[in-house]
Amino acid sequence: MTDQEGHWTPKNRINLVRSGGFYGNMMAYHDVTDSSDRAMELPLCWITNEFDRSPSELLWVPDGRWGPLGGHLLSLSYGYGKIFTVMQEEVSRQRQGLMCALPIPSFPTGLLRGRFHPETGDLYTCGMMAWGTNQPEPGGFFRVRATGRPMHVPIAFHATRKGITLKWSDPLDRKSAEEAGNWRVTAWDLKRSAEYGSKHIRERRWAVERVTLSRDGKQVTLSIPDIAPTWGFSIRCFLRTGDGRPLKRRIDGSLYRLAK
Repeated sequence: MTDQEGHWTPKNRINLVRSGGFYGNMMAYHDVTDSSDRAMELPLCWITNEFDRSPSELLWVPDGRWGPLGGHLLSLSYGYGKIFTVMQEEVSRQRQGLMCALPIPSFPTGLLRGRFHPETGDLYTCGMMAWGTNQPEPGGFFRVRATGRPMHVPIAFHATRKGITLKWSDPLDRKSAEEAGNWRVTAWDLKRSAEYGSKHIRERRWAVERVTLSRDGKQVTLSIPDIAPTWGFSIRCFLRTGDGRPLKRRIDGSLYRLAK
């Protein structure tokens, strides 16, 4: 489930809900008296406002549909009228996740609900405009269908003490992908408190030392000497696709633990 920025919630978040779990809001109904971060279930990822100011519903792409996205999790955006893929991994029993917007135009209204047609595999989604969205249309009902053309989105990741590996849906251009200067990585901390939300704290740039692309062009590994666990994390890349077209992507999320 998604949750919105507010008191005791420094940014929007995607929660992996467990029975008996406490998700950080000291003003909610619970018997938790420890207000420290260690008493809280960490979200799959924190979502900063610039990336999505208001996430809404989560839904799964049916297996066997939408090509490489089959079986993957999507997040709908009420704030920006976008659809995001949600990647996740587990390290030492801790789940963590990254997100990337699908390469389609933003919808003219905030998105709230979505359902996949059981026969065609098309996604039908709807929404509205009220408080807290950048999309001005009062409402809409939309169909999203897979065309079979390349998407060029990351579909999986693995974070280690040396850097991060991203698996992509389609091949990347080797020359642009292996140019370290085409990747920009930033990280930041958040402060959870009774105050509403949180600014980025100690925002910093992580230099990409080296980049390697797999033989099939679908897996890229970034060597990042400064990588460390962080609540806020962003990768921006300025590449070319395998057939030479310009490609820009932003990948945001959280890294709580790093594999060896």
